[in-house]
Amino acid sequence: MISFIKGRVFEITPTYVVLDNHDIGYHIAISLNTYSRINAANNILLYTVQIIREDAHLLYGFYEPLERDIFKLLISVSGIGANTALLILSAMTPEEIQQVIANEDVNALKQIKGIGAKTAQRAIIELKDKILKTYAVESAHQAINDSPVKDEAVSALIALGFPKKRVEKIVVDILKENKQLSLEKTIKEALKRF
Repeated sequence: MISFIKGRVFEITPTYVVLDNHDIGYHIAISLNTYSRINAANNILLYTVQIIREDAHLLYGFYEPLERDIFKLLISVSGIGANTALLILSAMTPEEIQQVIANEDVNALKQIKGIGAKTAQRAIIELKDKILKTYAVESAHQAINDSPVKDEAVSALIALGFPKKRVEKIVVDILKENKQLSLEKTIKEALKRF
């Protein structure tokens, strides 16, 4: 397996780059994120993934290791091939993909060409735990659940006689909309929604 290639940029387009490495030209498919980082740099290093098929040996290149790691995770999902993974990485940064998956944002994934609702849901189900554990990404839901404002607001509203399940849902919804709300403003907003 080829882990990286360092060489002189011989040709570059938004979808691929040809690197000259000791007089051998390597055709490497890239994302728009990688393309924008390469610019007109003369010598570059691309982290690569090599995919060998019956009819072709393909190289996919990435400017940083994180982008390559996200690519590998994406192609591990049934229904997402290498070209679709490159489309996803062209539409979002690796960090944005991590947040979309951690926050279970199906709609953000569905906006990408070639990704339907089922594929988006499958990607989230299969990758969420891996992303949360491997990259220490915190989902919005997890951040809200760990929030002292949430706990105090829920306790105060329950003390006022409102049902616990309804209170928790309303407070979580409010904090999803604006994580920076103070305790007082959260309680006032919750009272408006009952």
